[in-house]
Amino acid sequence: MRQIITRVFLVLALGAGLAQTALAADKARLEAFLKVTGFDVALESMRIGAQDAPQMIGMEASDFGILWADVADEVFEPEAIRKDAMQLLGAAMSDEMLEHAADFYASDLGQRLVEVENAAHASDDDGATAERGEALVAGMVEAGSARLEMLKRMNHAIDPENVGIKASQEVQIRFLLAASDAGVIDRIDEATLRSLMEDQAGAVAIEVEKSALANSAAVYEGFSDAELEAYAEALEAPLMQDVYELMNGVQYAIMADRYEQLAVKMGELGPGQEL
Repeated sequence: MRQIITRVFLVLALGAGLAQTALAADKARLEAFLKVTGFDVALESMRIGAQDAPQMIGMEASDFGILWADVADEVFEPEAIRKDAMQLLGAAMSDEMLEHAADFYASDLGQRLVEVENAAHASDDDGATAERGEALVAGMVEAGSARLEMLKRMNHAIDPENVGIKASQEVQIRFLLAASDAGVIDRIDEATLRSLMEDQAGAVAIEVEKSALANSAAVYEGFSDAELEAYAEALEAPLMQDVYELMNGVQYAIMADRYEQLAVKMGELGPGQEL
């Protein structure tokens, strides 16, 4: 299962087509899995970030006219994203994986965790959560609290191999190259872009880790240390590791596909400029 993300990206890169992926688990069970784990809300929240996509190329949403918001929402239409996710999940998720994750998240603790995670995904609080989280982390550091290490343990368990950084950069690269091809920005050399991203990977990783820690501190503020430890243990279970690796791979694969589509739409809507 350690090559799930690579395989999911490969499916898209080869143009196999999301609609052609066969389901290994039945539709009803996959829909229940999306809901009980909160993955459906996490997928839908991609629309929030998509509205700010022009900033990734040094532009503003207003540069693409009054239709920009509608176009971004159309590309990241929730039902279409859900369908793609179910097809990719169904092709790689075993019954054992599905049942293991669903059983934990259907528990009392699991549902409380999903509730706060869903609220965080759906929120557009202009940095309030980050500010609150940073203050909480600072307080833990000053007090020498063991809770800080528990939060770090949880974050590590979600992405133990730090593939999220590479996957996120791959999304950015594909978006920038697609924007370049669409004439939204000047022509970009792929090798140069990838080299630049590689040079920045270390600094980005530090910032992402810091941001994730602050976010976790704020989101899970209402949970006891014992509950956080129970969550960390659940996340560290081998089957749950496989589930998260698959969900992360699916989410980033869909993001890459949609941001490429968004770049094409940007070329149809607005003028190009230097990056």
